[in-house]
Amino acid sequence: MTQSGFEQKVNVIEQKLDGVVDSGSDDDLFYASYLQGHFSVVASQLLLTRDPALSDLHVQMQTSLDKAFANNELEENDQEQVNALWQRLFGLIG
Repeated sequence: MTQSGFEQKVNVIEQKLDGVVDSGSDDDLFYASYLQGHFSVVASQLLLTRDPALSDLHVQMQTSLDKAFANNELEENDQEQVNALWQRLFGLIG
């Protein structure tokens, strides 16, 4: 069974997030870990759908992050850093 293009792109993001452990600063590790929690939930839900799309991944990730930020889960600077990381990662596959 071959991986779909969507699964391959999910794997690219997971590898980039995992790579922060090896080369990132403490702050980078924090942002990547936070983002990885949201990403794991969203990506796994989409992988269960019939035909997952990258646009759905982006929208659902942003919705998940926006909800968390609205609940003041992170300080504003940390929110900006997490959002910037997500935009960079999505730019790699989008």
